[in-house]
Amino acid sequence: MEQTQADFSPPRDAQEQAAVADIVAQAFAMSPADSLTLVQRVGAAGYRVLREDGRVASTLSYLRMGQWLGGRSVPIVGVGSVGVSPAHRGSGVATRMMQALLREVRAEGVPLSVLYPATQPLYRRVGYELAGSRFEVRVRAGELELGERSLSVRPVRPSDEAAITECYRRVAQHRQGWLDRGVNAWSRVRQPRGEVAYGYVVEGTSGVEGYVYLVRRAPPPPQLRQEIFLTDLVASTPAAARRLLRFLGDHRSLAHEVAWFGASNDPLLMLLREQAYQVKLHMHWMARLVDVRGAMEARGWPEEVSGALHLEVDDDLFPENQGRFVLEVSGGGARVRAGGDGRMRLHVRDLASLYTGFQSAEALRQVGLVQADDGSVRTASALFASVAPSLCDMF
Repeated sequence: MEQTQADFSPPRDAQEQAAVADIVAQAFAMSPADSLTLVQRVGAAGYRVLREDGRVASTLSYLRMGQWLGGRSVPIVGVGSVGVSPAHRGSGVATRMMQALLREVRAEGVPLSVLYPATQPLYRRVGYELAGSRFEVRVRAGELELGERSLSVRPVRPSDEAAITECYRRVAQHRQGWLDRGVNAWSRVRQPRGEVAYGYVVEGTSGVEGYVYLVRRAPPPPQLRQEIFLTDLVASTPAAARRLLRFLGDHRSLAHEVAWFGASNDPLLMLLREQAYQVKLHMHWMARLVDVRGAMEARGWPEEVSGALHLEVDDDLFPENQGRFVLEVSGGGARVRAGGDGRMRLHVRDLASLYTGFQSAEALRQVGLVQADDGSVRTASALFASVAPSLCDMF
């Protein structure tokens, strides 16, 4: 059933916002009060609802941000809080809602969408595919005592917000897949739901060189020492990195472990004396190229690499993405034109895994998700070469 603009939109009134809160509460096992608080904090503009027979049948959150890919911030819509009313489950309403969402995203001129899947088949049906990872890092607090105290540490002040945002940006633009955060992402760092985050900055001669936001979690009996969970940990200089780790290590009499989310190859772990840490996959995230041409031209590319890749893309939802394209890369940028020989054939789903660097062209070919000649695979491997894409944020 084709959805109209009237069927899919932000909630129109308080009654529809209450319906959103009810769906979210049931979908994510939240209390009605907590769910309503969340919906009110995000605001009506941050949600979309799909109506069936004039009633709210499903909902999701619609978050405009950016994502750092190849050193450039690509505009994205992050999708979260996907839920369906119990009375509408099994009717295909979630698929119809996601299709309506993607049409809106394309109409808004946003080339990429990203989400964390509770189930993969739903999102694969509308063109999403695995595109990166989020890992949980746990380190024994005693292993973080590095002897670095040359820089000062102090609590965050309200006036530090701009400097902290800029410090994050300096680091994030070099981390494949990290968010170019919007208001919602920063609120999760600074005001995590149901917890208190304490912020501290590391200052050097150039001002704020690093910062951490930490949550102190009480231990379950019979343990005595708390857990330190970090909602954010960023250092833009080597001295700040060592000072932040030492600051966290100074909590060893209070905390057994320090935990945060990020990449499996977090460079901060290189500073530890021993492998006294655990890195565990939390979740893979998925991406969808809503506009193939726009996504390719928005991201950054290796400045030292140039080449042309002849693609043939299959997209069940957007005819504009269907067919043959030539991706021409040079000087750190890209141009996409229609036509070419279509020597590399793949679905838009699998193009997402290649686009972020999550999988190489050769790896995709080995499992039958890409059909291509050896020359095209070599070209794609050179153009899309990247460190493994990761996210530290949840949304």
